Amino acid sequence: MRLPLPRRFAQCLLLYCILIPLSLAAGTPLQPLIDAALPGATLQLPAGHYSGPVVIDKPLTIDGGGQAIIDGGGQGTVVTIETDGARLSNLRITGSGDRHNELDAGILVTGKFNVVKDNMLDDVLFGIALHQSEHGIIRRNHIRSKRREVAQRGDGIRIWYSSSNKVMQNQVTDARDLIVLDSHDNSLTGNRVEGGRYSLHVVNSQGTRIQGNRFVGNEAGIFTLKTNGLVIRDNMVAEIKDVTGVGIGLKESSSAVIEGNRILNVTIGIALDLSPEDETLPNQVRDNLIAYSTVGIQFLSDRGGNQLSSNHFQNNFIQVAVRNGGGAMKNQWRGNFWSDYAGFDRDGDGTGDTPYELHAYADQLWLDYPSTQFFIASPTFSLLDFLERLAPFTEPRLMVRDSDPVYTTQEGTVAASQEAESTTCSLC
Repeated sequence: MRLPLPRRFAQCLLLYCILIPLSLAAGTPLQPLIDAALPGATLQLPAGHYSGPVVIDKPLTIDGGGQAIIDGGGQGTVVTIETDGARLSNLRITGSGDRHNELDAGILVTGKFNVVKDNMLDDVLFGIALHQSEHGIIRRNHIRSKRREVAQRGDGIRIWYSSSNKVMQNQVTDARDLIVLDSHDNSLTGNRVEGGRYSLHVVNSQGTRIQGNRFVGNEAGIFTLKTNGLVIRDNMVAEIKDVTGVGIGLKESSSAVIEGNRILNVTIGIALDLSPEDETLPNQVRDNLIAYSTVGIQFLSDRGGNQLSSNHFQNNFIQVAVRNGGGAMKNQWRGNFWSDYAGFDRDGDGTGDTPYELHAYADQLWLDYPSTQFFIASPTFSLLDFLERLAPFTEPRLMVRDSDPVYTTQEGTVAASQEAESTTCSLC
């Protein structure tokens, strides 16, 4: 028996409404278009939804015009570049797999001279991964990992055994880390990283250049391990959440230049652990602003080899701390500003008449006895510190001596404080 026409029409319309969205969600397969293109060709994708994963194995330019979406459908890496000289731009890339052991990513790049720029990546485990890739450019991409606890996400940008790449002006939000592993002479400039774990983690990657980045609201700042010849310059590191969060940390790293950075409202401004590893290759720490932090700079031992000059230590609870006893006298201190300097500048030459000296009183007690850290701002702790300064039971240990401290008038100190405060407020 045949159905009445209106009923048949209604059923067909319902079927159409179900199947068409499903076909749109699946998207147009992109791999056949890539396979059919000649090397050196440009694929200007019309606006629409394209299905991945895809592999680019020849030098192509693929441009999405800001309206094309490549969706991996939750399977593996969405786009893999296995060639030299490919360009990928103006695409939205989404829907990678979720396997950490397979490094499921939005974009995986191998080969040389590849360019990935102006893309939007979201709902991807790892964002952009460079593996054994050289002379590439990763620029102006917006990257967001999958919605998970921070440790369960993937890295926003991952550089592994890859050299001489430029990572510039990317925005990474709610990923795990930016990480550079066993890779040399890469530069990371003008990037913004928020809501992650390590702002930037550099391991055994000599000659890495880190400049003009903004790392705000992560659990840790810049941390390096066994990496020599670093340049860390003109970065903003602020609002580190973790109770052990470090703005800039060096472990077993030599010949670093740490210059012109602004480190605000963190737990430990700069941490140096067995750095420099080779004391004949000193680290240069100069012209940095370290303000409103629990500890300005912390050493994990009393070994020396660091040259610290023209830094601005502003209103940190403890300016300098040394773990495991000892002091920081084996390092060179010269021409730094200390907000707690109590001397004068009678001749008006901008240098204090007497050296800045920092001794270990009760305020340093928590370094030797970490369990007392809970009481660090308590009235009892403050009273104990006051009494020890007033009438010390033993000669206090000299921690730091800066022979030429920068002297600033009260007006200058207020201006510096206002600048640091305004910078901090602008991050909110």
